[in-house]
Parts: sequence; structure tokens; C-alpha cells
Amino acid sequence: MRSTINTAMKAAMKDKDAVRLSTLRLVNAAIKEKDISLRGTGGDSNGVDDVEIMALLGKMIKQREDSAEQYENGGRLELVERERQEISIIREFLPEPMSEDAVSEAVQNTITTLNASSLKDMGSVMNSLKSDYVGRMDFGAVGKLVKEKLSNAK
Repeated sequence: MRSTINTAMKAAMKDKDAVRLSTLRLVNAAIKEKDISLRGTGGDSNGVDDVEIMALLGKMIKQREDSAEQYENGGRLELVERERQEISIIREFLPEPMSEDAVSEAVQNTITTLNASSLKDMGSVMNSLKSDYVGRMDFGAVGKLVKEKLSNAK
């Protein structure tokens, strides 16, 4: 994942694509920051793995979606466009998002596999989904779905 991002960054430099280059630099900076924080806690000296990078990219997308919404509410359309460009660049490095039906099926399968039957089990269901489907689901929306399914499981 790191090499793919670095290769894309070099290509953006050659193409003189300023938006793409700055976005990829932000991604690299976020990865390096995570590496450093991991080293500080005695974690893996090799840095974060691809799964954690995908989670980090998902978080960056969520931040930009929130910013775009704020800018749109404030009438700052040029900033909205910039945020959306960054989102599309970051998304290139994540797997294809799952459809709503696939998400619903994955949630149900996870609930069944874990024998989850109440809201007390929500944490374990969410942790399992996050480890199995990182970068492919919007976990904010999935949390509501899990809660709904566990509430109706009684």
C-alpha cells in the first residue's frame, strides 16, 4: 500500500498535478504520524500495516466529507470542490465499497457467526466487521444497522 501511494505521488510530481500531489503528501504524512505514534507505544517498528492504512484512509475520507458538508452549509463552494477532489483521490487506494445489500448480508452473517443476540454484543460485532471489511463499509451507517438488527433479534 505504501509503495502504491509513493508511486502515485511520484507520478503526480511528474504530471505537475498540484491537487493530487498535495493530497498524497497529506496521506503520507498521516501514515508517518501513525508510524511514529506506534513506535512511541512500543508497537511494531515496521510501522502500520495495510489494514491500518486503509482504516486511516477511511478516516481521512470521513473528515473530508464532514468538511465538505460544513463548507456547503457556509456557501464556500470552491472549498467543497477541493474536498471532493481529495476524497476521490484517497478513494483510489481503497477497495470498492460494498453495496447496501452486501453490507446488510455481512452484518447478518457476522451476528449469526458470533451468536450475537442483544445490544451488549454490539461491540464485538462492530470489531469483527471493522477487521473483516476495513475500507469497504461506512461504519457510522453500519453501527445503526447493527443496532437495529440486534434490537430486533429478541
